[in-house]
Formats: sequence, structure tokens, C-alpha cells
Amino acid sequence: MRLTKGTDIALRVAMHLAAADADPPSPTTRQVADAVEVPYTHAAKIVSRLSALGVVETRRGRDGGLRLTALGRRASLGWLVRELEGDGDVVGCEDSPPCPLRGQCRLRSMLREAQNAFYSALAPYTIGELVDAPVGPVLLGLSPRP
Repeated sequence: MRLTKGTDIALRVAMHLAAADADPPSPTTRQVADAVEVPYTHAAKIVSRLSALGVVETRRGRDGGLRLTALGRRASLGWLVRELEGDGDVVGCEDSPPCPLRGQCRLRSMLREAQNAFYSALAPYTIGELVDAPVGPVLLGLSPRP
């Protein structure tokens, strides 16, 4: 299974914000986008999604910026990735045209089982744990490529 680009960006954004918690002021979406080397428009869309999930708090104005919420710091990675990826099928059995084997094939259920195992394997971990030393300071020390 491969994560979508959006989930990859969301995890990088969340990790950066978790590491930045100890280093005020709160970064802006543009600063985070630059730090994790993604286009600003992609980062803005992802920040909006993370905010809707309650993982990121956004503040406007002079003292504004982004902050990882308490939920974001302690939430299960399995839960977060499942929310970002969705529970859709790994394969497109019902795509157009549909797979001619879809009525008798066992692959779909096996892949669903593997997908659930993937999420379960991530469940014990949190974003907060991902940035424990030495990763957090290294993450903040990275500078964007020119």
C-alpha cells in the first residue's frame, strides 16, 4: 500500500508543527510549506483538512500561525492515516469497466484485511512520538532547498 501525496504532506506538516511547539512563535502555513518543501497551495489544503480533524489549530492575524493541538500530539497515527486515506478499496474492482472477476475474486477481501493490518500497525504510535529527540531538533534545523 502506498500513501497518497496528501497524506504524506499531512504527516510532514504535523511532524513539523509538533517539533515547532517548543520553538515559538507559531509558524505560518507558508513557513511550514517551505520547511517541508511542498507547494503552498498543497500545504494550505492539507492544513485545512488537519484543522477540520481537530489536529491543527489555525490563528489569523499578527500573532497568528499554526499549532498542533493536544489531540494532534496524542492521536494515533493509525487513526490519522485512516482519516486522511479513507476506507476505500485498495483496488478498483468497481471501476469503469468493472473487473470481470469481482463476483468470485478473493483478492479484494485479502487486500482489505491487509489495509486494516496496516492501520492497526500504526495505531500504537503518535505524532508526538515521531518528533522525540533526536528527530525534532533535526527537523527544525532543516533548511529548504534553494
